[in-house]
Amino acid sequence: MNAHVTIPDKCPALVLNADFRPLSYYPLSLWSWQDTVKAVFLDRVNIVSEYEQVVRSPSCEFRLPSVVSLKTYVRPALYPAFTRFNVFLRDRFSCQYCGDKSDLTFDHLIPRSRGGLTRWDNVVTACAPCNLRKGGHMPRDVGMFPALEPYRPTVFELHRNGRLFPPNYLHESWLDYLYWDTELDP
Repeated sequence: MNAHVTIPDKCPALVLNADFRPLSYYPLSLWSWQDTVKAVFLDRVNIVSEYEQVVRSPSCEFRLPSVVSLKTYVRPALYPAFTRFNVFLRDRFSCQYCGDKSDLTFDHLIPRSRGGLTRWDNVVTACAPCNLRKGGHMPRDVGMFPALEPYRPTVFELHRNGRLFPPNYLHESWLDYLYWDTELDP
């Protein structure tokens, strides 16, 4: 076996919508090589670009796709699901009280103990020390106000923020389809 042969598990495919935009930027829309090959054989995607890596079966040989586009356009939802990850992404992975980017949690502006709900407009990203310091108090009682008022973001806003955090690995065949905006302030 050649030592320079790429391991198939290291060959994910970038998945583009039918309009050739990634389904998501953060996390980047990637499929495993197995899911990609299955989608090709089920005729659900078009192959846009391929790796040099080949997989073989007893009856055929197949170059692994590196970029695929869906044959049917998937209309993105206007508003994303409320999840911890999406709150962090909305707040650009920084504490809304001090700006720290480590040990992140989320904080209820109106504490749950005082009837606060777990919703977009009541939750902000907070580092653990700030969250502990605020505790079950109201922001005005401890003089801790978030840098940005919490709000329900659109999917497009999360995509914009996601482009601020490019992944560690980008295959060269993906670069024409990814737009990492370095103009925005992180």
